[in-house]
Amino acid sequence: MYPILLKLFEKVCNDFETELVEFNGESDHVHLLNYPPKVPLSRLVNSLKGVSSRKLKLHHPEVANRYYKSALWSPSYFAASCGGAPMEVIKQYVQQQRSPH
Repeated sequence: MYPILLKLFEKVCNDFETELVEFNGESDHVHLLNYPPKVPLSRLVNSLKGVSSRKLKLHHPEVANRYYKSALWSPSYFAASCGGAPMEVIKQYVQQQRSPH
């Protein structure tokens, strides 16, 4: 499902006029590096979660049965800014995460 999530996240980021610079994660969470932030982060995250949840459940109904109350994502999220860290260093960190299943 990694390629599907990547395409969905790229589309949502594009709709919000931000670039998805890097994407990776693990079986229970994802890492997204997007830049520049042009909208409130909460709006972007809500759209990323909502669109991906609806589309994945539509095309892969078996996914909905894996999670409590059919929720694909938890209602929470974590966001961090990286101050003056070079973009390449941040991209490398995201790339080193395992790919989501």
